[in-house]
Amino acid sequence: MPFKSITLLFCFVQGYGIAQMSDFEHINFTKANNIAQLHQGQKLDNLPLLAYQLTYKLPTEVEKFRAIYFWVCQNIKGDNAQQNKVARAQETYKGNESGYLEWNTNYKSIAFKTLRKSNKTMCTGYAYLIRELCHLSNIECKIVNGYGRTVEANIGSLDVVNHSWNAVKLNNKWYLCDASWSSGYIDAYGTFISTYNDGYFLTEPAFFSKTHFPKDTTWLLTKTMSAEDFIQAPLLYGEAYKYDIQPKSPKKMNLIINKGDTIAFSFVSPNHFSGTISMVRFIGEKEKEYPINDLKYSNGSISFTYTFNHKGSFDTHIKVNTDLIASYTIKVRRKKAQQIHETEGL
Repeated sequence: MPFKSITLLFCFVQGYGIAQMSDFEHINFTKANNIAQLHQGQKLDNLPLLAYQLTYKLPTEVEKFRAIYFWVCQNIKGDNAQQNKVARAQETYKGNESGYLEWNTNYKSIAFKTLRKSNKTMCTGYAYLIRELCHLSNIECKIVNGYGRTVEANIGSLDVVNHSWNAVKLNNKWYLCDASWSSGYIDAYGTFISTYNDGYFLTEPAFFSKTHFPKDTTWLLTKTMSAEDFIQAPLLYGEAYKYDIQPKSPKKMNLIINKGDTIAFSFVSPNHFSGTISMVRFIGEKEKEYPINDLKYSNGSISFTYTFNHKGSFDTHIKVNTDLIASYTIKVRRKKAQQIHETEGL
């Protein structure tokens, strides 16, 4: 379950294909969503009945899965107490992955009991419930364990395995999804904020791997991401998936340039994108916008440039409308150089 707090940013310092939802452009999910909402608040004491009620009126595998996924995201809350307990264990077992995995295995029974009793859990509980409801609906589904990249984890190096999500087989093809991150987030005060993000539902694998790196790399479902690429890439937030905006260049979060250098930023976007792009940094709690240049929207891409004329280190954030989607740390050295940095090397 991701945390969301602007004040935490960087104190710790998601060609591209079309998202896999495009495989189901001919499917209208309204009926599946309505069925899930019809059973709002249902308890988990009878999973076979719940699975049947969510799926029996739906004709296709993907609609059945949509109803299951949407119901879980709308009815299960993130548990901050469990999250904190797991975070303490991850810190205790840092550098001892086998020790942490043993602790986690023993803790799962407690977590699943809490899930069934109070409809509250953490990421593994979401993945477990999705798998169980799929199994009861004759849909093949796996739990995938690995590394979730956030402002607090897997920045610069891989920590212990800290996240779980699902792979689901629909029409003989595997897809990826994350009900935990779709359901909402825990804010700086430890309160779960329920806000559905459809961007983690059947996400295109190369994009999904920007924030999810599986321990078993078979579940990348793509060969375009290495562990080194994963920990060095720009930091993405949930809103990048909400808007389906994928960073193309620069390729790394931490950049070192010379005073006077210009960086070219580019992103892959939906053809219908109509949001407002900006680049900002925070000075204390105040936000300062950079005067970006050459902003272009064309053929599913967004690009702009900015020239860094002052020496120093800058935590730089890309926004769509009022939402942060990506962050970079840019160190500007004194020496001047006249060049534009394209994709290669950045």
